[in-house]
This record gives sequence, C-alpha cells and structure tokens, in this order.
Amino acid sequence: MDDRTGPLDAAHDQARRFLEGLGTRPVWPTASYEEMLDALGGPLPEHGQDATNVVESLARSAGPGLAGIAGGRFFGFVIGGALPAALGADWLTSTWDQNGAMTSLTPAAAAAERTAGRWIVEALGLPTGTAAGLVTGGLMANFTGLAAARHRVLGEVGWDVAQRGLAGSPPIRLVVGEHRHDTVDLAARYLGLGRDAFVLVGADDQGRMRPDALRTALRSGAGPTIVCLQAGEVHTGAFDPFDALIPLARDAGAWVHVDGAFGLWAAATPRLAWLTAGIEDADSWATDAHKTLNVPYDCGVALVRDPADLVAAFAIDADYIPGSGEDPMNLVPEFSRRARGFPVWAALRSLGRSGLARLVETLAARAASFAEQLARLPGVEIVNEVDYTQVMLRLKDDALTVEAGRQILAEGTAVLTPAQWEGRAVLRCSVSSWATTEDDVAQTVAAVERVLADLV
Repeated sequence: MDDRTGPLDAAHDQARRFLEGLGTRPVWPTASYEEMLDALGGPLPEHGQDATNVVESLARSAGPGLAGIAGGRFFGFVIGGALPAALGADWLTSTWDQNGAMTSLTPAAAAAERTAGRWIVEALGLPTGTAAGLVTGGLMANFTGLAAARHRVLGEVGWDVAQRGLAGSPPIRLVVGEHRHDTVDLAARYLGLGRDAFVLVGADDQGRMRPDALRTALRSGAGPTIVCLQAGEVHTGAFDPFDALIPLARDAGAWVHVDGAFGLWAAATPRLAWLTAGIEDADSWATDAHKTLNVPYDCGVALVRDPADLVAAFAIDADYIPGSGEDPMNLVPEFSRRARGFPVWAALRSLGRSGLARLVETLAARAASFAEQLARLPGVEIVNEVDYTQVMLRLKDDALTVEAGRQILAEGTAVLTPAQWEGRAVLRCSVSSWATTEDDVAQTVAAVERVLADLV
C-alpha cells in the first residue's frame, strides 16, 4: 500500500493509451451494463491485490464500457470534453486531495476557486461582486441559486426560512417555462416547492418563453415569486428573450433565476452575446463548467448577484472549524468538497478571454456546419433554428428516426442521442467538445449518410 509510483505510472500509461485511441475506437460503449457488472462484479475478494495490477486490471475491464466522451465525435446529451490544462489540473487535484471548503485548511484551493469564479463573472459580463460557488453540476447549481432566491423572497415578506423552515410560510410561486429543463423541477422539489407551486408559461416553437404569456402569468397571482428563465433549451438551443422578460419580472417584484447549463457561455463572445442580451439583470444564474467550458466532471457553477443571499442560505458555524467570511463552503450546499477550483482556474488560465470566446464561437460554428451538411442528405429535416450549439434532426416518420438513431450508435463513428420534440421523435446533436474538428463533422455526416442508405 505504500507504493504510489507504480499505480500512478500505470494510470498515466492507461490514460495516454485511452486518449490516443479515441480516434479509432467506437464512440458508444461496446459492452452493456450487465456485461460490465460481470467484468467488475463478484464478491468482495478475501485478499487484496497489488495496487499497480489493480489499476491495470480496472483499465482493461472497464474499457469496453466507456464512451468516447473525451473525443471529437461525441455529440450525445450536452457533455463537453476536457481541455488539456483542465485535465492536468484535475490529476493534480486528486493527487493533492485537498478539502476545498475552508480558506484556513486549503488556502490554495479556496483562492483558485475565488479567482476562477471572479474570472467567470468577468467573462460573462455579470455584475461586479457576483458570488460564484462550485458545485457538482447543473442540478445543484440550480438548487443553489433557487435556495438563495427562496431565502430572499420569503425574507421580503417577513419570513426567515433559515429560522422557521417552510411549514406555515407564505406560498412561493415558481414561474417556469413549459420547456424548462428537468433539473429545475428536481431542484424545486429538494427545496420543498412542489408542483403546485409552479406557474407554467407558454413558449414559442423553439421553446423560448413568450413575454405576453409571462405577463399574464405574473398577473394571475401574488406573493413571493421566483421567475426561472433559460439560456439554451436542451433540444433546440434556444434562448429566452431576457431583455423583454426580465423587466416584466422586475415590475412584479420577482427574483429572476437563469438556468444556463451550456448556454450562459454565449455571453463570453461578442459574436453570440445577442443571445443573452439583458441576462446581466437577473439575480442568479446556473451553469456547468463540464459542458461548454470543457472542465472534467464534476463541476457546476452557481452565481448569485448578492453574496449575502448565498451566505444566508448555506453558511454554517461549527466550533471546531476556524472559519472566515471567504470560505467556499459558505456559498454552496456541500461541507467537505472536492477542490474543483483548480481545473476551472486552469481551463480559464489556458484560454484567456480571447480563447474562451474562440472556444464558444467554434462550437457554434461546428453546429452550423453540421446543420448545413445534414440538411443536404435526402429525407433529413433540421427541426430547430441553429443559433448556438444544438442541432435537432428527424426523418420522414418516428419509426425511421428511432431506427436511424439506434443504428448510428451501433455503427460507432459518432454519438447522436434520441429525444422527442413536440411529440415527434428526433435525434439531437450537441456540439460541446473543444476536440471536435471539421473532419469530425464530416465523418459523422458520412456515417449518418451510410446508415440512411441502408434504411431506404
């Protein structure tokens, strides 16, 4: 157990082989979950094994059950790759094994997180002084922002939720779009806001919340209100019209939260900032660093205009912890936590402002190229307006679309994932990885063309 060099050398060797093989291995896993249970399962061994052998055995056994997410042809869901600097920093993060909760115990981790958060605020054009906390992903980023919102809107009507809890509190209205992401609903459930608290607002054919529908929804009731908007609908990539919606919410005295898991980063480049016009006037924002920023899992970002709202929701005073007002744990739900600031700091430091803008622009350009080339294929319909990084396509009917999706995954060149939009089967292509090249786009389109030729 004292041998550290052997396992690290083995991990480095296996990691290098994995990355070097991404161009030729199938992008979708070739083994099923059941096969992986057989390969990795069994009873707990009676005796241990040499650590180096364990690492090598894990790599061999797990290989067929791994997706090529780190490569340039994974377009499933909305999952980015890992920038080289962020990957290297993530290895160091595991080696250093720092608890990123406190400035006293791990000042380097706390400083990296504080700096990375400030850089994100600057890059996205959010108000100076906005607080940033690093969490596990988009779900917890939404939870964190909405927790701050819950504290504030109840406090404004004289109810201290931290002291009194929710029982007997004035009801909160959560005003949401009909095409919101599922994590908003789950975050609300965690916060004790059931579906009865939801006020649904209609959207256009791309999933953008309609200002007239929001105005009607806000006038339909009163009391503490949170309006949840969206930067990047997960199917179409569409952005709510913030410059029209946020003033309506402000007039109603509502807190405005923006779920921008992958779309918030459009604000980092002047070429795409029109998509997020007015977003800086919100009160909280949620995004994922492991999507558009291409930081390794896991890393979400919760941003709140007034840090006092986060501190009120999450700060804790334990007599055995030498705390300070700068402790990262005061801004997030977690107590003990991974030092996520190092990979985020490294990603932003390696890119700089111009590199970040170029990364986002390139992802959008690759998506536009996808849409243009796929639209040339016989029988392919591009369903959405490709303004950002999402491309949604379908064939002449649902059955053909579903079967094409199954065969594309089995073919192995690339990953597109099935979904439904407005009751019809579609295939989604999410361009999220820094590693995606024009050649990856061309290879994927060629694979789709081969599959379609076999189907018709």
